[in-house]
Amino acid sequence: MKRVVIFGATSAIAQAVARRYAVDGARFFLAARNAGRLDAVAADLRTRGASAVEVWVGDLADCPGHAALVDLAGRALQGVDCALLAYGTLPDQKTCEEDAAEALRHIGTNYSSAVSLLTQLATLMCAQAYGTIGVIGSVAGDRGRQSNYLYGSAKAGLAVFVQGLRHRLWSRGVRVVLIKPGFVDTPMTAAFPKHGPLWASPDRVAGDIVRALGSGQATLYTPWFWRGIMLVIRLIPDFIFRRIRL
Repeated sequence: MKRVVIFGATSAIAQAVARRYAVDGARFFLAARNAGRLDAVAADLRTRGASAVEVWVGDLADCPGHAALVDLAGRALQGVDCALLAYGTLPDQKTCEEDAAEALRHIGTNYSSAVSLLTQLATLMCAQAYGTIGVIGSVAGDRGRQSNYLYGSAKAGLAVFVQGLRHRLWSRGVRVVLIKPGFVDTPMTAAFPKHGPLWASPDRVAGDIVRALGSGQATLYTPWFWRGIMLVIRLIPDFIFRRIRL
């Protein structure tokens, strides 16, 4: 029976991941800021087979509260087998170009708060000497592009932090998996036109995530073809890249 903590449990991808664990009778600690949506997610998981579901309502961008939150999760489940960071914001690039305060607010949520939470999780998992941490980043962090470089820069920083955390925790029996989704059809991307084969459903991505967390692989591109796409984008010479509108 897995003991699973999900931060950002009301996101579409997080819900799809949780449903897969629920059918095996997992115990959950779910954290999110919308009480109504969180209660609905918890009720759904119970009907799908979850053996227990605890919930916490609050703002995950509130870094000073992270130590108490992680301690609460650990005590509620009597240990954590798997933790998933699945929250974040998708800022409007143009707005962030014109408003530094708005840019910093999104950097705080997408990078700084994740660093804080991961640091607390690392302490908990080092003490118990086992567990897996999954962190949802983005392919946007692979190269800065004019259309979303504020968001991409936060995910790039997070990727390097996760790499270092993985290196540090490996010898302690703790695995850290960086998850890089491409285009996923979720409420966060509701304003985007969703045509073509590059878009994936949350359930498809969730299947990849659960397998990656089970194997402890280092980095997951999901769906798989994004690894090749981003390799090509990273290899485009700058004198060509700067003339392309991406």
